[in-house]
Amino acid sequence: MFDAEQGTGPQLNGAGLRIGIVQARFNESITNALAAACRAELLAAGVLEENIDHVQVPGALEVPVALQAMAQRGEYHALVALGCIIRGETYHFELVANESGAGVTRVSLDYELPIANAIITTENMEQAIARQTDKGRDAARVAVEMAQLLETLN
Repeated sequence: MFDAEQGTGPQLNGAGLRIGIVQARFNESITNALAAACRAELLAAGVLEENIDHVQVPGALEVPVALQAMAQRGEYHALVALGCIIRGETYHFELVANESGAGVTRVSLDYELPIANAIITTENMEQAIARQTDKGRDAARVAVEMAQLLETLN
């Protein structure tokens, strides 16, 4: 796997942050690993266990509506979208990948709320397994960093 240079970011401090996680169950072995890595990284960044809300939905297409419901509550500093879409033999892969991604972005922009999108899209299960832990951790770090940033901008 090619390692992209992510650059250096600020010191993460999740103290006082409330984070919501929406996890798709489709390809559950992968999304469970994404969720476990994300939760562990949030805790390592200082987010308290009681300040992490975690819900599950059937698949990636249902993630945006759950994110929207959480955003409407106005209780979160950031949200995380977790899912796994693996290419199949039909156009369905593109539909699910494109529409779930667009939905996540729309909710983030509509509510001015950071959403770390870790709905991974891969060609096969091997690629998904190779990415599950890193992408879960990355999502947690993005959520905390963007929540911190928006606090300074508002």
